[in-house]
Amino acid sequence: MSARLPDPITMVARRTGNVRVHTFVSAFTDDNIANATHIIESRNSLVLIDGQFLAPYAEKFREYADSLGKPIARLYLSHRHPDHWFGVGTAFGDVPIHALVETRDFIREHGEDSKNDHEKKLGDLGPRRIVVPQEIVEPGEETVDGVGYVFDRVTDTEIDVALTVAVPEAGVLAAQDLIYSGTHLYLTAHLEEWTRVLETMLVSDYELFLPGHGLPADKNEVARNIEYLAAAGQAIAGGLTGKSFKDFMIQRYPERRCPGIFDIYLPRLFDGAGDY
Repeated sequence: MSARLPDPITMVARRTGNVRVHTFVSAFTDDNIANATHIIESRNSLVLIDGQFLAPYAEKFREYADSLGKPIARLYLSHRHPDHWFGVGTAFGDVPIHALVETRDFIREHGEDSKNDHEKKLGDLGPRRIVVPQEIVEPGEETVDGVGYVFDRVTDTEIDVALTVAVPEAGVLAAQDLIYSGTHLYLTAHLEEWTRVLETMLVSDYELFLPGHGLPADKNEVARNIEYLAAAGQAIAGGLTGKSFKDFMIQRYPERRCPGIFDIYLPRLFDGAGDY
């Protein structure tokens, strides 16, 4: 690897029948945001969810997947934020990439611009190239290597359009950026709709939630995310913006890690830099 970063966390989050669920999390540092990617391992193959952000972590994630000794059947991209797909061009260019049509179109139309925008900051930590998803995911059900998957399209939460991937027989829902586990959330103006989606998770049959940032979570963490969104909404309604808002949320939630995420989204949320 061309750059040395703190070691990732790897773990087997669940075993049930012929399914093993693996999670790979990059560092919990101030300027990194604990990107979480996952593997659904079945009898003969692997299904991956998201591709990491920084090149060294993408390479390590690929090494971990290859160490399981089974072919990668496909990789699903949850949404268009680059911290979930930049690593695909580094380490997964030979893998079938599946995404919602909106995510595919965004990467196809804006992927190179996004790469160029990040190039100065990331340097050799950035993607080698942009890989556009080849396969379109539709909401519904599918079986891969004998394992049933359920796909859903969720709108107007942390991002305009997001894909969730569920494995009902394992009681697992890969919610990605609908849940931030133990870290500060990347907030948008759509707190009410996001809260509504999280509330449906609380009454679902799923027991384990795979987040986009942080370690695998249970329903207690889902409830904590709901409470966090409520506190943020109240602070915004009370007139807090920018650094005052950041200071309030860090003081309110000192246990949550990765405060660097505030500096990513505050210009967009309060200064009109964009919707998501």
